[in-house]
Amino acid sequence: MEAELKHEVEEPKKPRLFGMIANPSEQFERIKQRPKIWVPLLFVTLLFTVGMIIMALSMDPAYLGIDELSSAEQDMVYMISLIGFVIMGIITPIFTVLISSAIYLLICKIASSDVSFKQLFSMNTYILVISVIGLILNGVIRMIIGGNPELNVTSLASVLNAEATSVWASIEVFSIWQTILVGLGLHKVAGLSKGVAYGVAIAFFIISMIFALVTSTAV
Repeated sequence: MEAELKHEVEEPKKPRLFGMIANPSEQFERIKQRPKIWVPLLFVTLLFTVGMIIMALSMDPAYLGIDELSSAEQDMVYMISLIGFVIMGIITPIFTVLISSAIYLLICKIASSDVSFKQLFSMNTYILVISVIGLILNGVIRMIIGGNPELNVTSLASVLNAEATSVWASIEVFSIWQTILVGLGLHKVAGLSKGVAYGVAIAFFIISMIFALVTSTAV
């Protein structure tokens, strides 16, 4: 009887999505012991889709190059854009978490970590809530103040009044926050040393900056 009660008391608590804001370290400990996937992924995907819809609704006709079109034509473009943004909102979180988890698993196995794919998938799903918050916040602010929808208000480019295609656009509050959480997560969940964990996180942040810069200038 005592053994059963002790087992019930010591059962790991479920990680909480919004606990990533105030106490991410505790959530990572819970993820390591009790990784959760489907409900958090569904919730994050739903919020990400909402964020993409807000972004679509905040688009200025002048920046889309459709300000000279008729009202009916503008509505048609908006509708097509909205459908595209909804599809992206559904697909992006799933593929982002899947690909990043696979890459991190490869790195962790090279580093002789016994972390599982499920743990990393859960970790990345919970971390993604930070990106979702940033997406929704930037979308709402852009909807209120207007301006270039491609430029995040929380980026350094917005402060410096730089172009959306500049490297400053990639230096953004929520991206930096997410990078820090990736480092902390790899340390807590995968058991990597702090140096290796944050080194991997920073390396991927720099790679994402370069990729964003190259793709934005190529368009």
